[in-house]
Amino acid sequence: MKVRLDEIIEKTFAGEWGSDDVDNNGIPVLRTTNFTNDGTVNYSDVVTRKITKENINHKFLKKGDILIEKSGGSNKQPVGRVVYFVGEENKFLFNNFTGLIRVKNYDKWSSEYIFYSLFVNYLNGSTKKFENKTTGLHNLKLDSYLKSVEITERSLKEQQAIVNVLNHLNKIIQKRKKQLKKLDELVKSRFIEMFGTLNNPKYKFKKDILKNLCVKITDGKHGGCTFVSGTGRYFIGAKEIYNGIVHYESAPEIDIREFEKDYKRCNVEKGDLLIVNTGATIGKSAIAVHEKTKYTLLQKSVALIKTKPDILNSIFLMYCYKINTSMYMVSGASAQANLLLSKINNTEIYVPNISLQNQFADFVKQTDKSKLEIQKSLDKLEILKKSLMQQYFG
Repeated sequence: MKVRLDEIIEKTFAGEWGSDDVDNNGIPVLRTTNFTNDGTVNYSDVVTRKITKENINHKFLKKGDILIEKSGGSNKQPVGRVVYFVGEENKFLFNNFTGLIRVKNYDKWSSEYIFYSLFVNYLNGSTKKFENKTTGLHNLKLDSYLKSVEITERSLKEQQAIVNVLNHLNKIIQKRKKQLKKLDELVKSRFIEMFGTLNNPKYKFKKDILKNLCVKITDGKHGGCTFVSGTGRYFIGAKEIYNGIVHYESAPEIDIREFEKDYKRCNVEKGDLLIVNTGATIGKSAIAVHEKTKYTLLQKSVALIKTKPDILNSIFLMYCYKINTSMYMVSGASAQANLLLSKINNTEIYVPNISLQNQFADFVKQTDKSKLEIQKSLDKLEILKKSLMQQYFG
């Protein structure tokens, strides 16, 4: 049996924004920038605002409250994300781009069960048909949406059992993510321990510009491609490079003739360094190691760097970029980050003895083996979680 959501929850509350907190005595206000895509609240960048309006005590967040995104989103990320609040009670408010959903009867309904229902509803794309687009923003017709949502009625004991299973999976998933993060931090610490930083090298290493240390520095294909499925020739751009890996599962395939025309100039081979050279993910990088590498054509947003292996290890160079963000970031806040080929060519780095670089690279490879096992476990857990959520709420 299904129950309409608007019969389960109180009337939704609009958010508060107030004015600038000039004396730093304001109230912390959660925004959609504090929403994560896994349904948790990110407290690392909470603003405080001066709010003098009276009679808003009922709007202070309580454990078990659900926040829903009313405005925001994009063409790739629909509006309507939800997060579950477990922070300090009666401390936080929420802004007017978000709405508060609060369960009426906790003796009958688990708020976390309701949250998971809405979370899966969003994943299944149910908010899209309730969007309005104005001045670039995506707005959710909240009342209409909430009236459309139906919740599967279960006993409170059954609801809590489902919540416990999903929460247990979430804990393991977060543990795996922390393990990956710690391994990344371990590698960066090892780099600094062995080499220092560009501004403060550990030893008096010699310096040189990358142009003299590389066989080739170039970028990917300028202009678009004809997409043809089944060719086995992949067009890799910035969005396929993350977590230090080239992801082929989302890469489009292109016409073989176009591939052969451009591949000679931008011939990706195993061991090459690929680095995003423009846009929001500038500086993200990966070493080409996949079996599909020789069938890869890069988009213009990715630079290809082929090092001279007898003097510069590509893994060492990748971590030079990871540790020293000044190698690719621009100084002006208004200027768009853009890692031009001329800048890459003329970037000066220190050059430790190649045996020392190789020693560091071997450490990275060993660490990557551990990361791979953890990532496999994480992927399986994510698949299981999605499967269970669809089974319970889909």
